[in-house]
Amino acid sequence: MPKNEKIKSVLIIGSGPIVIGQACEFDYSGSQAARSLREEGIEVTLINSNPATIMTDKVVADNIYLKPLEPESILEIIANHNIDAVLPTMGGQTALNLAIKCDELGIWEENNIDIIGVDIAAIEITENREAFRDLMERIDVPMAPQKTAKSFLEGKGVAQEFGFPLCIRSSYTLGGAGAGVVYDEKEFDNLLDAGLHASPIHEVMIDKALLGWKEYELELLRDSNDNVVIICSIENFDPMGVHTGDSITVAPAMTMSDTTFQEMRNMAIKMMRSVGNFAGGCNVQFAVSPDEEEKIIAIEINPRVSRSSALASKATGYPIAKIAAKLAIGYTLDELDNQITKTTSALFEPSLDYVIVKIPRWNFDKFPGADRKLGLQMKSVGEVMGIGRNFQEALQKACQSLEIGRNGLGADGKELTDQNAILESLEFPSWNRLFHIYDAIKLGIPFNRIHEKTKIDVWFLRQIEDLIKLERKIEKYNLSNLPKELLFDAKQKGYADRQIAHLLRCLESEVYAKREELGVQRVYKLVDTCAGEFPAQTPYYYSSFELENESEVTEKKKIVVLGSGPNRIGQGIEFDYSCVHGVIAAKEAGYETIMINCNPETVSTDFDTADKLYFEPVFWEHIYDIIRHEKPEGVIVQLGGQTALKLAEKLERYGIKIMGTSYDALDLAEDRGRFSALLKENNVPYPEFGVVESAEQALELSDDLGFPLLVRPSYVLGGQKMKIVINKEELEHHVVDILHDMPENQILLDHFLGGAIEAEADAICDGENVYIIGVMQHIEPAGIHSGDSYAVLPPYNLGDLVMQQIEDITNKIAIALKTVGLINIQFAIKNDKVYVIEANPRASRTVPFIAKAYDEPYVNYATKVMLGDKKVTDFDFQPRKEGYAIKIPVFSFNKFPNVNKELGPEMKSTGEAIQFIKDLKDPFFRKIFAERNLYLSK
Repeated sequence: MPKNEKIKSVLIIGSGPIVIGQACEFDYSGSQAARSLREEGIEVTLINSNPATIMTDKVVADNIYLKPLEPESILEIIANHNIDAVLPTMGGQTALNLAIKCDELGIWEENNIDIIGVDIAAIEITENREAFRDLMERIDVPMAPQKTAKSFLEGKGVAQEFGFPLCIRSSYTLGGAGAGVVYDEKEFDNLLDAGLHASPIHEVMIDKALLGWKEYELELLRDSNDNVVIICSIENFDPMGVHTGDSITVAPAMTMSDTTFQEMRNMAIKMMRSVGNFAGGCNVQFAVSPDEEEKIIAIEINPRVSRSSALASKATGYPIAKIAAKLAIGYTLDELDNQITKTTSALFEPSLDYVIVKIPRWNFDKFPGADRKLGLQMKSVGEVMGIGRNFQEALQKACQSLEIGRNGLGADGKELTDQNAILESLEFPSWNRLFHIYDAIKLGIPFNRIHEKTKIDVWFLRQIEDLIKLERKIEKYNLSNLPKELLFDAKQKGYADRQIAHLLRCLESEVYAKREELGVQRVYKLVDTCAGEFPAQTPYYYSSFELENESEVTEKKKIVVLGSGPNRIGQGIEFDYSCVHGVIAAKEAGYETIMINCNPETVSTDFDTADKLYFEPVFWEHIYDIIRHEKPEGVIVQLGGQTALKLAEKLERYGIKIMGTSYDALDLAEDRGRFSALLKENNVPYPEFGVVESAEQALELSDDLGFPLLVRPSYVLGGQKMKIVINKEELEHHVVDILHDMPENQILLDHFLGGAIEAEADAICDGENVYIIGVMQHIEPAGIHSGDSYAVLPPYNLGDLVMQQIEDITNKIAIALKTVGLINIQFAIKNDKVYVIEANPRASRTVPFIAKAYDEPYVNYATKVMLGDKKVTDFDFQPRKEGYAIKIPVFSFNKFPNVNKELGPEMKSTGEAIQFIKDLKDPFFRKIFAERNLYLSK
């Protein structure tokens, strides 16, 4: 049936600020859904409190409400717009919970608003563990023995009945909050109490643990005619007991028999049809016994776009959220085109002739003392995805994408050789278990012992073993006599030139030259959804080592935009926002745009964001090969955070043009010695400082600078390893700690201006003219990282004298650095004197916040300046001026109980929200100050 013509206006509910368990995958789904509905001429209104996302940008929706996700905000929107329907399935659990709350309050019914894309009853059934279990029993879908408990006493009774080990899961929570596996009574009592409190309805489900069983997911779509397609099968590399968000996953499923897959497929369709009558997306999770019987047990079903939907979309090229939005307004699958081929229908199930591997990214280093063991409660902050022609290639590319100082899986001299430590890691998984599996095999630990400890399917372990056998063959040669066949084999299995150089005891550049000499070159393959059966119209590529190259190079002038890689604390979705705007602006300036990124959760890796997408690691070898293939006019590095900036030096060395601010200026701002000389030359005040390379030098310098001291490594983001020390003992300990983790880094010592006010300015500069786009004042005092501080735009009490100094200094530094594009400068203000803390001539995390607060696309402007297409004076800046915007940091400390939650120079927040106030008398503003015992002087 065609679309429902009665629906003229749709409200999409977003997911709010990023937290562990609900990240930017919902920015992707909400953005796709909004664009999909607007294609149909439907007015889209969007509510979300997250300013860092492209989802809350005018390029996505007709009406944007940066408001708290509360019923009061929904009522305000309804009063201002004639909303016909609400789509709550694109904003994760947050959006669903708000939709349910509004339904209970009668808001939808009173205003004649339909809920589309999901059935409220379906949400209730899937979130209410007991009701879901009863339903599964009725439709004959097996589940593990389980019971609900609404009190501590009930839970104890269930434990006595089932025996240990047990799984505890809280009802109506996200990211496994309040969940875990317990092995004894003491653990059980603690987790039971925590789980009951985590659940908004004070209920937990207690399951008999299926430890060691294999875990799978299926992504489904259903239309109003009850047609169902399976978009993707996903296999968890890690067995049951590790949250899917923390598990390495592989698509398509590798180790399941076809008979079992067909049975699982039928079971998933039956489950989806039974939970409710709705058209849209669905994710179903199963456990399979690790034996020949392959017994299937249902775990859960999510009748909405999920975390895995973004991964499945990027893995297959099938835009799940986009199609789900069209199904929600009445279309059927057979009426919609496949977005990649444009000739087949959306009823055509994707078929893959490649493998994808997703590896999560953790930030345990931000939470010293945190329990690093992985379990049912999700702890990762982001993820990467590698695409290859085989599992080994995809695995190596995913490892290269992680940005943890590894060049792939092994072959880099960083192996762990302590047998006891390895065995401990195998049994109790953490972020590095994958690397320790490699180490265990290489060390010669018996294969059966590794399988027994990890419960990981033997097929995966044999694949890693095969890599080690290949390495031992390569090590027998040197560069001059390495057979072409062996080099080709290594490259087909994903080995980077750096890894091969390590094995051959030579330089990366020498391996690259050898490849050129032998004709072992990277080619590019299309992600086409149909394994080459039909021609694809969308240029979405991954690399491999074969003979046929499917990436055709045009004669158009091109620009490469380097993405920001995996999300982590200190480098989040705000950089993807910047990259997307960079692509939009470059297109408007007449360039063919080429996006390179490896993050499946983001809008930048949507196949229709840039003119060409290379889903590849933001890793030198891959970048260089793409640049040599495409021959762009230049590369934009200042939008992708530290990930892209780290590649600037190599781009410069290889003669590749960096668009906008030069590499030398970027490096000058990072090199504190050179930067301070520039400040001195321009008569700009800065705290006394020094640069050291050892603890001895630090102790000597402290005598000159005096305590307290701000100690930090150079060339890092998010305040990594930054700390305020108050005596020599603390100084020595922290410097040694930095040198242990970052032996190559210089260490900066600044005299810390205690009691100072912090502020920051963002500006656009074309090398001659400067426009300050916003000045933010931090509410927290100096010493707390800017990303963790509440901040007010414009400043609330700095005064004209201070503001004039900030403006003058910003202009001086931007011009002195020869900035072309964006610049962020941070200040400390003491006794009405403004000191410069640091300058970043690139996109900062504050730019999206200012852009949303002032309703101006500043990244778009800055990109055109970088490209030389515009001068600052060409823009008619008319920022919205009324009232104030407050940036609210959001933390995920609930994932790491018992860690130090005190804020300091190192950033710990995972996301942010925005709140608008009319004046400083606003109760919200006064509440912030009251909580901090700060004096509001105005």
